[in-house]
Amino acid sequence: MKKLFIPILIAFIGILSGCGNDDSDAPAKIDYFTLWNDCEAKNALQEYVEDVTNPKSKNFIKEEDRIATFDMDGTFVAELYPTYFEYLMLEYRVLEDEAYKNIAPDDVKQTAQEIRDFVRNGKPLPSHFDMKHAVAAAKAYAGMSLAEFDAYVKAFAAKPANGFRGMTYGQGVYQPMLQVFNYLKANGFTFYVVSGSDRFICRALVEPLGINPNRVIGMDVKLRSRKQGDEAGVNYTMGKEEDLIRTDELIIKNLKTNKVLQITQEIGKVPVLSFGNSGGDCAMHNFCLSNTYRSAAFMLIADDDARDHANREKALSLGAQWREAGYHVISMRDDFKTIYGDGVTIEDFKFE
Repeated sequence: MKKLFIPILIAFIGILSGCGNDDSDAPAKIDYFTLWNDCEAKNALQEYVEDVTNPKSKNFIKEEDRIATFDMDGTFVAELYPTYFEYLMLEYRVLEDEAYKNIAPDDVKQTAQEIRDFVRNGKPLPSHFDMKHAVAAAKAYAGMSLAEFDAYVKAFAAKPANGFRGMTYGQGVYQPMLQVFNYLKANGFTFYVVSGSDRFICRALVEPLGINPNRVIGMDVKLRSRKQGDEAGVNYTMGKEEDLIRTDELIIKNLKTNKVLQITQEIGKVPVLSFGNSGGDCAMHNFCLSNTYRSAAFMLIADDDARDHANREKALSLGAQWREAGYHVISMRDDFKTIYGDGVTIEDFKFE
């Protein structure tokens, strides 16, 4: 009996050893970048993440400090149809919405017309138009409850995207960038949307992507409870039956250094990764690169004039500028296998 037991034991150990050495039984490595070509930006991001999540690396970052910030418009949401979503929505609200267009203040009408002249005729927007738009938008939606405004944004987002076939405004999302979100989440990163657009517009647009509202920072207007009137919130107790409404008072336009201030106030930590697409994101990138942890910043350039509406010459010039500043550059034309997914193509802009 003892003689028989020893060979069986040896055979059993051999089976276990064979199972352990069989690579086919090892967990398959997930490819998070199936919509990307092999490129510098993707490789740089993967090398960075592998380094800072390796406990043996001198650059290891604790999970609670793995903070990534993303601009929205032009970074993972389309902005070239032919301008920002929030600009087009204001133009619609003021010049076409039957419920509002006849009562819009003159300065708000002027701002909406300037957007229309830019979109339809190529007339340059006035200097510092981002602030002018922010003030006008605060007035145009004043009095709306947050639920009403959310519904309004989503209704406009459901309209066909001008300049595209097979896509609504709300579906105008760069599919490869969604894979970046998934990759970072799988590696213990927390990411925030830090946008110059209205915070509540951003929340409505990213909700279908599974991004929680507390991960969104944007332009803000002052809110009030419905019956509060002009009384200060510190002196007024909101009732159970009340809801919150938007006012016409702009608090902050979340661009440039304001992004850094808002990140500091709302997140309380310096990001280690930053993603953007324009000069309005440079302050956020530089803040990130000041981190004592190893950090990295990425700029996306709209250089694909076949699958999107783009000024390739301008984009390439910006790409050179961003590289010189120490940022990694993501090329939509060279790095993305697709932009919006199958079935979406560009067409000439159409205006009624």
